[in-house]
Amino acid sequence: MSEDAGHGRMPRLYHDGPLSPGATVELPERAARHVQVLRLRVNDKVILFNGDGSEWDATLAQIGKRSVVATIGRRSAVNRETPLDVHLLQGVCAADRMDLVLQKATELGVASIQPVITARSIVRLSEERQARRHQHWQNVVIAACEQCGRNTIPVVAPGLGFAEVLAALPAAGERILLSPDGEHNLRGLPPPAHVRLLIGPEGGLTPEERAMAVAAGFVPVRFGPRILRTETAPLAALAAIQALWGDC
Repeated sequence: MSEDAGHGRMPRLYHDGPLSPGATVELPERAARHVQVLRLRVNDKVILFNGDGSEWDATLAQIGKRSVVATIGRRSAVNRETPLDVHLLQGVCAADRMDLVLQKATELGVASIQPVITARSIVRLSEERQARRHQHWQNVVIAACEQCGRNTIPVVAPGLGFAEVLAALPAAGERILLSPDGEHNLRGLPPPAHVRLLIGPEGGLTPEERAMAVAAGFVPVRFGPRILRTETAPLAALAAIQALWGDC
């Protein structure tokens, strides 16, 4: 079911700081832009969240061009998280495609996203630009949480090289690699409690990277007869994973 703020749902705004009943907080500039886009006014009701798993009723007290002040009301412990602990390891791809993956993966319930720098990753960033891009990615995820109702924010890790990501994997959980020539399918896997889903960038993983992933315990899974784009593959797989083992 789709739902957005324009269809009667109270607007949700993220605040990076503590929240408590009766307190007055100044929201960041990105929240002010959101308020202006929605044409909200003083005394309008909103929902605030800070990623701790709760959400708070709030009332807009002041609205400026670059800041918004809200008065906090009642706290609600609202859990919209999936029972399945699923983590996405996404080969870094072009900016618009990466943003789409981050946004939709958040809506589909991932617990975290690890950008992976692979041999075929088109995007190559300097250290300074990589730090800015990482903050941008986290902001994309926060905006997705505002939209989809999640009160726990998935962490976007800094981009790491392929070998570094494999070396840092925890021991527990199912490891899935989408592969057009995989011998397995999702239905054939035992229901896991933890999943790590590995997706290559544009052009896919190299044969050497694929061999490294299999040696690290990733199961090559064939997801239909068609080859999916790097931004399509994780979203289709996450939806199927949730249908089989998670939300549905």
